[in-house]
Amino acid sequence: MPMKDDIWKKIDEDTLTVSDIPAYYELYCEIAHTSTEIQEDIKDWNANIYFECGDNADHWLKIQDGTLHFGQGKISNPDVTYQMQEDAALRLLSGESDTLFEIYGGNLSISGNPPDTDNFGWIDEHIKGEIRRQLNRKKTDAIPGNTYTLSKEDYLKLTAAIRLALAEPPQDSQAYPEMWGEDDSIGLRMEHRAQQNPDKIALLYEDVTFTNKELNEWINRYANYFLNEVELKKGDVAVVFVENRPEILFAIFGMAKIGVISSLINTRQRENPLIHSIKHSEAKAFLIGEELVDAFEEVKSRLELTEKQQSMLFFITDKNEKEMPKDYINLNEAIKDVDTHNPPTTKDISVMDPYSYIFTSGTTGLPKAAIITNLHTIGSAFYWGKEVVKMTPDDTVYITTPLFHSNAINIGLAAALGGDSAMAIRRKFSASNFWKDARKFNATFFNYVGEICRYLYNQPPRDDDADNPIVKCAGNGIKNEFWMDFKKRFGIERIIEQYGATEMGIPNFANRFNLDCTVGITFSEYSIVKYDVDRDEPIKDKKTGCMIKVDPGEAGLLLGKIDIDTFYMYKDGKASKKKVFRNVFKTDDAWLNTGDLIRDIGFRHAQFVDRLGDTFRWHAENVSTEEVENVVNSFEQVELSCAYGVIIPGTEGRAGMVSIVKKEDEEFNLKGFLNHLKQYLPDYAVPIFTRFQDEFETTATDKVQKVKIKNEGYDRNKLDDPLYVLLPGSSEYTSLTPEIYEEILKGSYRY
Repeated sequence: MPMKDDIWKKIDEDTLTVSDIPAYYELYCEIAHTSTEIQEDIKDWNANIYFECGDNADHWLKIQDGTLHFGQGKISNPDVTYQMQEDAALRLLSGESDTLFEIYGGNLSISGNPPDTDNFGWIDEHIKGEIRRQLNRKKTDAIPGNTYTLSKEDYLKLTAAIRLALAEPPQDSQAYPEMWGEDDSIGLRMEHRAQQNPDKIALLYEDVTFTNKELNEWINRYANYFLNEVELKKGDVAVVFVENRPEILFAIFGMAKIGVISSLINTRQRENPLIHSIKHSEAKAFLIGEELVDAFEEVKSRLELTEKQQSMLFFITDKNEKEMPKDYINLNEAIKDVDTHNPPTTKDISVMDPYSYIFTSGTTGLPKAAIITNLHTIGSAFYWGKEVVKMTPDDTVYITTPLFHSNAINIGLAAALGGDSAMAIRRKFSASNFWKDARKFNATFFNYVGEICRYLYNQPPRDDDADNPIVKCAGNGIKNEFWMDFKKRFGIERIIEQYGATEMGIPNFANRFNLDCTVGITFSEYSIVKYDVDRDEPIKDKKTGCMIKVDPGEAGLLLGKIDIDTFYMYKDGKASKKKVFRNVFKTDDAWLNTGDLIRDIGFRHAQFVDRLGDTFRWHAENVSTEEVENVVNSFEQVELSCAYGVIIPGTEGRAGMVSIVKKEDEEFNLKGFLNHLKQYLPDYAVPIFTRFQDEFETTATDKVQKVKIKNEGYDRNKLDDPLYVLLPGSSEYTSLTPEIYEEILKGSYRY
């Protein structure tokens, strides 16, 4: 039998074999007998549990009178029998998986008394958690952070939800035949809907509705025009700069049917970020909404458009309030007599073909084009629409976020595709009109980012708040502090919080079993590793130099396992490589750095904690501190700057703050500075707070000690430096007085 130290090593390195089972369970029972918490769990519970996992691996655990016993071989009359393959058994032993996950994944079957299974699953997780803690104590002197894990009540709710899910028959949806094939695409899905249910409502916008047939015909006008008249071809790119109205969907699906990639530009971008996004697209055609033509015209001369590109400017009319600039083609007029039949190209589109770019700030620098393939959205439709949200043809999705945002595409639109459900859209989100819209559209489901739920929650309570058709919502960012009140006030049965991102390789969690205050579960391979926030780097094993997985209940940096040979994330390959850690747990392994702190709360469930590094979220947008610093540093009176996010009570995400070292000791032109920021930054990236310092503290390598500055925030009672704040509705920075500071803390100002 291997020595105890050998077993510790094998558990840590995930190299256990079936021959190690006796030594493993000797250690397992020893841990159980020395843990006061575990002893409390098993003191009043007796059970015989048999594990059938191969001719050489059959074993049993007997729990009797508060004592755990282990044995090998057969056992007569077990209370519970576990049947599993060898690989599943080893995953369970190593702590890489748990019984609930293996049951749900179909790798573990159970016969016997379910309550015994429930008790054992709970105890087993705690024993393995203690093994992980003891392993970590051997590897580092780091002090464990605050911990929180699922309660026994949550665990029992989870087991009941899993049993229910396993007992449910598969849903039948005409829109979703078996998964997907190589020649599947979002365009094909739309054609299938139009063929199967031509008269069913597909899209609602203001007072206009489109049936599946009508929506598909509008999409076909776009597809056939750009295919036959403009002669775009598969692989070409078209910039789409349009607000949330039906035309943006016509463009996305129409281009997708002919293999053209829609580069979806953030409609809030102006100046440098807008120029960067458009140039980065390398587009052949430009679809510009009337409502955004002024913003496009302001930067057009700096886009370095070729003569051919300048002949491909298409104007999409809106309210006919603006005159079309010269040299544009009126797209509404151009397509009015175009063929409405399905183009011949749809069948040639592969599920792996990209159909859109969605711009994300990633972790540093200007926005990057994340590649969205048909598989991205069809996979989301199957997973989100059918498996998680359980959409049906009777549902209507109210898409609350802009359609250039991955949340709108991969949660809202994908859910509608998956359930053959209708979509409702609004040009811009309105908290005061949301519930009126929900009733008008008879919406049963909406997608959200945390800010949206906060805006709704902050509306004055009404007697009819719960009198609405919404039964479920899905998204990311709702805070635990008002989760339960939000559900109760608005009568929502399910909050399907999720964690994920536009980019490939990031593990996607989803609260598919309706637990409260969690981002749910993921089936992706992931790890959460210990992280030193002050040093802004992962904590490593003193001997091996490898990263260390967190203790149960502890927060750490989330990593996603990737295949480095097939990995891509952004259109810019160099930007993709910057996101990868190598040699994390063993030589040459590759893991994606998500840049987010996540808490492991047990049973493959997690809670989102915070965003790390050089990006923060504000008003549902990622803000790159590098981008902000570049703009601030370009102001003539600034020597050096440091941008970061700070918390304002009662808001979601972090508000922008910038600390500045001036070039000279002279009066700073705050008005000119704010005008400069507004010219070159989108509104959500303009810093709310500005601090002036004589100098920055730096490391030995001259790196600004941003963590210290960030922790100091805008605390007027502790800082003597000049501090200024941009109050809501104000057009200038105001001195942050103690009185204004206190009002901000009270939530008197609505940001």
